[in-house]
Amino acid sequence: MLVRKPIFPNVIELNIQAGHLIGCNVYLVYDADEWVLIDIGYKDHVEELVNLIRELDFPLSQCKTIIATHADVDHGQGLALAKQMLKTTVTAHPRAAKLLEEGDRLQTFAEIVAQGISEEMPPVQCENLVTDGDIIKVGNIELHVWSTPGHADSQLAFRLGDLLFSGDNIYRDGGVGAIDAHHGSNIEDFIRSLERIRNDDLQWLLPSHGPYFKHDKKMIDQSINRLKGYLHLSDFGTCAIDWPLMEQWEEEIAQGKLPN
Repeated sequence: MLVRKPIFPNVIELNIQAGHLIGCNVYLVYDADEWVLIDIGYKDHVEELVNLIRELDFPLSQCKTIIATHADVDHGQGLALAKQMLKTTVTAHPRAAKLLEEGDRLQTFAEIVAQGISEEMPPVQCENLVTDGDIIKVGNIELHVWSTPGHADSQLAFRLGDLLFSGDNIYRDGGVGAIDAHHGSNIEDFIRSLERIRNDDLQWLLPSHGPYFKHDKKMIDQSINRLKGYLHLSDFGTCAIDWPLMEQWEEEIAQGKLPN
């Protein structure tokens, strides 16, 4: 058996446990005789992850559920296989569940024709639907569900004490989850989600990609201010609410203004 390397009490991150990067961050949260996974990643990594869990002496039959932070291919392509191997259930936001059950390839980024990306997205039944305010019990501990739309309209985060499993909301470098209208992104929602994270008395953020990091209100503010600027620029197309430059252009045309 392997020695467990929890990053916080009751929390193991499987990339850190393995000692090498496998894929998106996969968190194993455990207490008493129960454990859950938050995300699973690509299908090709599922067998390695399940073997790692077995070597950590977690009985596979005690996996209560696999929780999807959202439906993107890099988080959930392996859900169907993992569910089958662990004989467990899948838990997701209702909007994510719809995409996962349909095996949607467009909104989950499994297919991006312009970039030559074409991944399979095996459909999977989601037995448990959760949204803001719900609680997922794991043994004697509780994961409090936060709805944090913006990157995706189904994005969830999960609070455990002073920790937040923050999904694709924000990363240690101040970056945020991809913004794409086809993906269901909404910048105004994103700002509200980040403001909620900023305003809470959290100590640590555990994102879906990259290293975990201390809650830093100043850094989150910088990200929020950047997103507020995007609302009035062309950078993310129809995700913006207006484009003041075009109003200025119209006025310059009406005034007959020519280049100096």
